[in-house]
Amino acid sequence: MLDVPFLRRQPPALKGERLILRMPTMGDHAAWAALRNESRSFLEPWEPRWAPDELSRAAFRQRLRRYRSEFDQGTGIAFFLFDARSDTLTGGITLSNIRRGVAQTGSIGYWMGQRFAGRGMMLEAVRMVIPFAFETLRLHRLEAACIPDNDRSVGLLEKAGFQREGLLKSYLRINGSWRDHYLYALVAEERRVPASEERG
Repeated sequence: MLDVPFLRRQPPALKGERLILRMPTMGDHAAWAALRNESRSFLEPWEPRWAPDELSRAAFRQRLRRYRSEFDQGTGIAFFLFDARSDTLTGGITLSNIRRGVAQTGSIGYWMGQRFAGRGMMLEAVRMVIPFAFETLRLHRLEAACIPDNDRSVGLLEKAGFQREGLLKSYLRINGSWRDHYLYALVAEERRVPASEERG
């Protein structure tokens, strides 16, 4: 289990300047399915191959069960990104594969609806998750993997302070093919705190 007591009672919500991050609920299905469907060609090159029922209510319900199980076991937390003013769903970010013991490590993954890409929202979301991971969950290291020709993701991670550590050969099966990935990492004591966060 996560060794932060309040997390065992209620999933957290993170609030930033433009975004609110919270765990998804069944009430989010329609907005999620619509955004994912309209962004399909934008997302598919970077994700595992979509199932035939990818956007169905049943598949979404199963997804929520997995998210809740991972949260309860302390191995992951999934957030949806919402515009703080309009409450519009814009994307998602997960902190997964949390390992305790001698590792104290977790992995970040994310997706953004196509019409919201390029506005700096995901960079803000990553910068919200970083202090949550290091300060609230008390992790020591965050990792992220991205396909080398995914320029958006490479730029995002580097702007967020992640350092490229190497190339993982044939690392993940993406859209039906085994793809190489860059491994990026951020270690707690090497984190650069943005000026806006320092101001509090």
